[in-house]
Amino acid sequence: MNKSTLAIILGGGQGSRLAPLTESRSKPAVPIAGKYRLVDIPISNCINSDIKRMFVLTQFNSASLNQHIKNTYHFSHFSTAFVDILAAEQTPDNPTWFQGTADAVRQCMQHFMNHDFDYALILSGDQLYQMDFNQMIKAHHDSGATITIATLPVNAKEAPEFGILKTDADSFITSFVEKPAASLLPEWTSEVSDEMKSEGKLYLASMGIYIFNRELLVELMKNPDTKDFGKEIIPQAIGKEKILSYQYEGYWTDIGNIDSFFEANLGLTDDIPKFNLFDNSSKIYTRARVLPPSKITGTSTIDKSIVAEGCIINGTTIEHSVIGIRSRIGFGSTIINSYLMGNDYYQNIEEIRTNSINNIINVGIGERCFINNTIVDKDCRIGNDVRLNGGKHLADTNTPLYMVKDGIIVVKKGAILPDNFSVD
Repeated sequence: MNKSTLAIILGGGQGSRLAPLTESRSKPAVPIAGKYRLVDIPISNCINSDIKRMFVLTQFNSASLNQHIKNTYHFSHFSTAFVDILAAEQTPDNPTWFQGTADAVRQCMQHFMNHDFDYALILSGDQLYQMDFNQMIKAHHDSGATITIATLPVNAKEAPEFGILKTDADSFITSFVEKPAASLLPEWTSEVSDEMKSEGKLYLASMGIYIFNRELLVELMKNPDTKDFGKEIIPQAIGKEKILSYQYEGYWTDIGNIDSFFEANLGLTDDIPKFNLFDNSSKIYTRARVLPPSKITGTSTIDKSIVAEGCIINGTTIEHSVIGIRSRIGFGSTIINSYLMGNDYYQNIEEIRTNSINNIINVGIGERCFINNTIVDKDCRIGNDVRLNGGKHLADTNTPLYMVKDGIIVVKKGAILPDNFSVD
């Protein structure tokens, strides 16, 4: 186990841009790829890098996240490995909620200091990527840096969305600008690999992944006026500290809004996906559920899709979609370009029969439904002949049952859509 490094995973704020998926859960607890949670990504990257001492910092809707981590990450009784949740707490010294990423770390420093470590690895809880942190830690150690920032080469279209860094010939950061205007970009190119140059990716964006030497982190956290790493800590440290840029050229996406979340999930269905779930050396860990295999009956057609375990699919057409655990889809339904998160439980046969007799809609997708460009959150009850046809023709809207954002329909967790319900 890597005993020199302590991982600190930031759970993020309220996650309002991912609403309504974050109305009843924190952002790291949002289900992804049909069977995982977002927080499983940074935790798995740490485990695969042999970093097994992790804190997850959170403050909004943390109950389901607590439950997931408690039920998932069990290490040997004879190991010092752990994944601990640190929720925001009021103390005589800190009477407020977390005010930003750096403030979250500051308020939890007393817990970190109970452990021996040389380096603090600070990660985001809402990014999708696979990285060997050992290579980044080695680069940090070998360069003599006091801070290392993981950076991603991006093109001119993407650059204004990020904090952009400039480096010298030894990859040390000399300047930083937050979300630069397009007119400023010619001054902010950095040295990148030939492959990145060929793709027009000439600018180094901060990925929000940091390594701090323990002593420096302790010193920086003494200033209560700095609330955020990206906006204050890093810019203020440039010129004072040796800050290394560690270039990463693999797949990385920030799950910041519904559009990027939707795109990241559907991207997993590609023939050769950019994020590889089928990699022996970079496994994604999650709760080990005892579920049966998925059952597919009738003349079902499934193409370019991911189907998680425990599903019951009856005479259905599924194209370019992600079908989550315990999904039940009725006869004659069509699912296209959609993400069904699935269900937390099964209804027994007697309950299903009783509901049918009493015209009560069962959990899952009914018969003869058409679902396109849609996210269906967990435990929804969708009746027969329901039509959900997302697309740019739909205006943004928010109702008690569903929300439309950027043309994507999001059916809210536990929503009940009656027979013949339509959003078109």
